[in-house]
Amino acid sequence: MKILTVDIGTGTQDIFLYDSRLDLENGFKLVVPSPTMMVHRRIKQATRLRQAVLLTGVIMGGGPSQWAAEDHVRAGLSVFATPEAARTFNDDLDAVRQMGIQVVSVDEAALLPDSIMRIELRDFDFRAIARSLDEFGVALDDLAAVAVAVFDHGDSPPDYSDRQFRFDYLDERIRTENRLSAFAYPSAQVPAIMTRLQAVVDSADGVDAPLVVMDTAPAAVLGATFDPRLAGRERKLVANVGNFHTLAFRLGPSGVEGFSNTTPG
Repeated sequence: MKILTVDIGTGTQDIFLYDSRLDLENGFKLVVPSPTMMVHRRIKQATRLRQAVLLTGVIMGGGPSQWAAEDHVRAGLSVFATPEAARTFNDDLDAVRQMGIQVVSVDEAALLPDSIMRIELRDFDFRAIARSLDEFGVALDDLAAVAVAVFDHGDSPPDYSDRQFRFDYLDERIRTENRLSAFAYPSAQVPAIMTRLQAVVDSADGVDAPLVVMDTAPAAVLGATFDPRLAGRERKLVANVGNFHTLAFRLGPSGVEGFSNTTPG
């Protein structure tokens, strides 16, 4: 049995191919730049070339890609974005426009000059991963499942804090199903408010296996509980410390007993 797992962070995407025929330590691994860092670099290249940019695709992780787009606008250069791509930077498209980014329809985007650098936004590129592994003689045509983790603050309403919206979602989910695996969804069951998770599903072309998506922080904490040094303890406190977000869970016999969601700095 082979399962492709991908953890998409701010700086890197960490890819692990589980193969039941191999010892866990011998599974194939790739640590490569995150999609948002790849977009960041391409926009920076366009800035150096004094070239306008068109962003298409779906919602993906922001951070570096947004900073590069803002720098591009400050340099006096145009950034166009289709609505779904623009929501990478803010769920409120008016807020995106206030950043100086020109939101255009898909039809309008198709009419823009060829001289504009076109960049497709997506967190998960299965075909690129498959091509990379194929270069080393590893095929992904017999997968039992694919699991992808991304950080998703959810589709918060205008004038409502993304951080508070995420906290409310975590709280509601734990009260409904008090287990960390409740933050994992089969591709057909992603809640409508989890727009980044849904975007992963929408862009998973080429995947011919069941797809599961999950928030990165609960996924990391759930994985840590399989450590034999933790598994035997009745109560434990496990924290996922990311580049921009920290999420800690206190776990006990009844499940999740408490959690803290913070933004470092």
